[in-house]
Amino acid sequence: MSGHPMTYTGHADTRLLHGCIREAERCGLMSYSLDGLRNALPEHYHAHMIGLSEEIRVSSRILRDLVDRSEAHFSRVPVLLQHLNIILPCLSKTLNDIDGYIEDRSISKEMRWRKMYNKMTDEVGGIALPQQFLLYNQFLDSIFQMLTRLETLKTLIMGLREKRAIPPPAPQVGGALIRPDMIVAPISREPPSHWAQQIFSLPLPSRTALKTPKRSKSCGPHKQLAPGQPPFPPGSMVLFRRFVRRAALTQAEPPFRAATTGLPLAEPCLISFRSFDNDSLSLIVSSVRGTPQQHLSLVTSHQGIQWLAVRGVHELRIQRKHSAVELWRWSESTQTSKLWAALYFITWEEMVLFYCTFSSLKIQNSSTVLVDKDEYTLQGERRLFQAQIIDDNYKHSLIVYQDTQTKGIRLHAAVWEGEMRQCPVWTAFVTHQCTSPTWLVKESRRRVWLRDVQLYVFHQNYRQENQRKGREGAFEIDFLNEKAAARFYDVFYPPTSPTNNADSDKEGGPST
Repeated sequence: MSGHPMTYTGHADTRLLHGCIREAERCGLMSYSLDGLRNALPEHYHAHMIGLSEEIRVSSRILRDLVDRSEAHFSRVPVLLQHLNIILPCLSKTLNDIDGYIEDRSISKEMRWRKMYNKMTDEVGGIALPQQFLLYNQFLDSIFQMLTRLETLKTLIMGLREKRAIPPPAPQVGGALIRPDMIVAPISREPPSHWAQQIFSLPLPSRTALKTPKRSKSCGPHKQLAPGQPPFPPGSMVLFRRFVRRAALTQAEPPFRAATTGLPLAEPCLISFRSFDNDSLSLIVSSVRGTPQQHLSLVTSHQGIQWLAVRGVHELRIQRKHSAVELWRWSESTQTSKLWAALYFITWEEMVLFYCTFSSLKIQNSSTVLVDKDEYTLQGERRLFQAQIIDDNYKHSLIVYQDTQTKGIRLHAAVWEGEMRQCPVWTAFVTHQCTSPTWLVKESRRRVWLRDVQLYVFHQNYRQENQRKGREGAFEIDFLNEKAAARFYDVFYPPTSPTNNADSDKEGGPST
């Protein structure tokens, strides 16, 4: 591993593309070095280390894809190089610093990891080391989308101009076409068109490892995925994409038994699809534009060939089994339920987010016929508290759950009544900040403020900004009565004398 970060000049030439290849190779080597360090450390360090290693592998993949696609989209390369010149020096410096800590033989391996994580987090103002690579990957992915999709859209627009007898635009000469005085307001970034697009883009406030993760599996039936073809229906937008560690195809339904039905893989699609490692399974949730339909696609490799299993979200039933999330399908031939996939997540937080996202998509889907009672509740959690609240002018049920395996605690808001009853609205993980006496503050007899909490929202119409109060943006919870507010406070700050905090709300209402 090089002892110095790569230095890039301001010249926009192909040296930056060579830099992409070099940094991709360094990312691959660095992820293996981190895996070796992790194997020598206690298990309670593993979740953060696995998260960091996986993000570095993603960086390697995107960098290689950028170089590969630049040959097909050479007209966009000058713009690509401008953005690469921004990120590559920073990425290179981060990799170099990590390598320096790993190779420091003067301290123990445990101290190498602790110094690496803490110092590299502190020096950038508190952005955790795995989140730094998440930021890099979001930037690199945006460059990738610009390189591939913009050129394709440009071709389509030029086709529209030609059909309307509009000549090609003349080259820009002599400065900007728009004068500064013509700009009346900055263009704001377009918000995500679907709430699920934000769930996994937000950083995790904590990473709680799940015990003894096993091999994930896709049970099919499968279809062979042609090279370069998208793994979702035409006209879809990707809501989120996740890589599940140590994935494998089950032998119950071999991949060479191609299904006779499924989506038409030969249809064109404007959304790019990147290749994946042989030992990982790609989980993609997409939504068909202009319709309420969502699909879940699983892509994995077997003997160098990629295989696809795809189902509508409304066709699957979800349940948790220990450290796995299982998805079941209905088999018309046997008239029984069959396991479609078993997904083992590295952290409890990601498993919770996937479970709540999937169940919300299914409940909100107009094609869903039935949601089993067990699907509303994530098995393996103990309910510490429940009460009714007024939240963004809606009646919601607020529950405090504790996971029996990891002891993690989270807040969970669900729809109180009506057709969408028990549908998740948002969840928030309770971290070490709850130990601070100022984290939860009583603003009145019925209202409390949480001064540091990050919400993951599962409904398009919910506006958490309506609940944010004060200069610090504390989150306000408005209970229907004083007793419920007092009991909620006691969950996190128990009184000195023992008090029986009821497991459910005595006001009545939906049980979850």
